Amino acid sequence: MPTKLLVSVLLLVVIGGCEALTLTREVGEVEFSAGPGSGEPNLFATSGGRVILTWLEPAEDGHALRVAVRERGSWSEPRTVVQGRDFFVNWADFPSLVELDGGTWIVHWLEKVAANPYAYHVLVSVSHDRGASWSEPFSPHTDRSPTEHGFVSMVAWGDGAALVWLDGRQMTGAGHDELERGDMSLRATTVSADGTSSSDILLDGRTCECCQTALVRAGDGLLAAYRDRSAEEIRDIAVVRFSDGVWSEPAHVADDGWYYPGCPVNGPQLSARGDTVVVVWFTAPENVAAVYAAFSFDAGKSFGRRLRIDDGDPLGRVDVELLPAGRAVVTWLERTETAAEIRARMIDTRGEGKRGWTVTATSESRASGLPRTARVGKDIVFAWTLVGEGGGVRVATLELD
Repeated sequence: MPTKLLVSVLLLVVIGGCEALTLTREVGEVEFSAGPGSGEPNLFATSGGRVILTWLEPAEDGHALRVAVRERGSWSEPRTVVQGRDFFVNWADFPSLVELDGGTWIVHWLEKVAANPYAYHVLVSVSHDRGASWSEPFSPHTDRSPTEHGFVSMVAWGDGAALVWLDGRQMTGAGHDELERGDMSLRATTVSADGTSSSDILLDGRTCECCQTALVRAGDGLLAAYRDRSAEEIRDIAVVRFSDGVWSEPAHVADDGWYYPGCPVNGPQLSARGDTVVVVWFTAPENVAAVYAAFSFDAGKSFGRRLRIDDGDPLGRVDVELLPAGRAVVTWLERTETAAEIRARMIDTRGEGKRGWTVTATSESRASGLPRTARVGKDIVFAWTLVGEGGGVRVATLELD
């Protein structure tokens, strides 16, 4: 039985740059529910108007990576991509999938390679029949050390996909308690639809150890965003660009000056259309938490002023979808008096029209994971993890004008 999310929406839509109109919206029924104990959802919107959902759920004595497709408002039966006992399952570090032209799918997940809890590698598999069958998995990175390799972001690129990830090959400690023995790095590579990968490239030799990365096609190249880590433990958001066959040097989106001698597990997200890019991130300098967004109109070479998004007490865990006419929908977790809520806000490039809505109540615990969004046509699709007995991955949509 679908569960109705009885949430009213008040959106302030800016028309013609000056006239405001208040609209009422309601997030729809929960239209898809994965199995009990499922989590780590992710969404991919195809160019053909479909949305592909991936998630993990318990299976026998291990876990299964599952996939389902939304088309014209209806969901397919779930399929299993791969199942096993050695999955690395983490609330903040989850699988992803991209579709190439012609219907080829490329999916990634994480697999443990040693007893060390943070010794895991990235694995990739390819399907040429939209998930009916899959190739033998392979690792896109050349390093085989029993260290951390994760927080992958992937986009369709050329005849395959481009990937960036956090790579722990420089870290010789036994896990996050011994990070002083080496630095986490950001690296990139490409994989082809025939199941091969290129050599990986170092993009930044010292980054935050466990914050999500982001990667989009911007202009005629690529743009990656991640949380940087200075020698003084300043953890602000940086970007690197791939253009004309070369990766740029890292550059900060904004100088928040967040000193944090640990990993906040709170990375940035990107969305792009042509040369227009929006980045959204969480920060908390001087213990003042905030969610910000910034726009770029030159494919990430420069960003405008940061725009405050949250309602005063955010937890972060952000996502963003760029809309036509210079608008974007941002999602994040906001603390409430009793728990937390997944909230969303439509903004424009000037920070105006910033009325928002609550998607659903949630928990601030790690078990609630990172809510994800995707846009297809007029629909914004939300995926999240319902915490508690009988909980698991849930999906609902909101139709925008």
